[in-house]
Amino acid sequence: MLQQFGFTQYESQVYTSLITVSQPLDATAIVKRSGVPRSKVYEVITKLIEKGLVLEAFVEKKRQYTGLPMEALIEKLTTNFEANIEELKNIEVEEMEVDDRVWTLREDQSILSIMKDLMEGAKQSIHLSLWADEMKALLPLLEEVYNSGREVHLHAVGSIQTVIPNTSVLIPTQGHDSLERSRILIVDEKEMIFAGIEEHGWQAIRTQSKPLVTFFTEFFYHDVVLTKITQRYHELIMKDEEVRHMLLKLKY
Repeated sequence: MLQQFGFTQYESQVYTSLITVSQPLDATAIVKRSGVPRSKVYEVITKLIEKGLVLEAFVEKKRQYTGLPMEALIEKLTTNFEANIEELKNIEVEEMEVDDRVWTLREDQSILSIMKDLMEGAKQSIHLSLWADEMKALLPLLEEVYNSGREVHLHAVGSIQTVIPNTSVLIPTQGHDSLERSRILIVDEKEMIFAGIEEHGWQAIRTQSKPLVTFFTEFFYHDVVLTKITQRYHELIMKDEEVRHMLLKLKY
């Protein structure tokens, strides 16, 4: 666990040897309890003292050591971690010129995290198409964006409840075998992400390319219009075998 916070294996062993005993130890005892070689132990102790994890005292001309109490260590690591997070947040990133390259990315959570980051930074508008279970987790953010005066247009596959008026909902019906999970996000009509599931999991593209942004914006409204037509003329459409067959083949 300590190594995950950046401590070496030897540092972790020495600290553990000190906090699992009820009395201070000298270097010889630390070597025996920790398994750290004698040739390395003084170097490791010095580094831990510098990091504030080990306390040092002279008793009868002999150096003795004890570890920072566990509660204090947890508080120290937590404080340092939170300070580092704040520092990261305050880093100013220069705005890049329009980048028409198409970037590819993978992994479900990474894609969702980037989408959320883009939505939080939206200045004018968001167009988002998601399955309902994924959209529900983002509704607090989306409604906050809407309440701030920015445009939000949603297309959900599955039932959702939201105060956002520009929301269309497609409820899959029997025969919608072609429906596949996908994600479309267009921010400020300048940048987009499209994601789908391939053999090895989620894959996505991200770009500011104007032709692609325009295409996927139109694709978004294509889904919205089809959803509204299906809802409004459902009985009529479903009675027409040819139209019904073609409609159910479409991948919303």
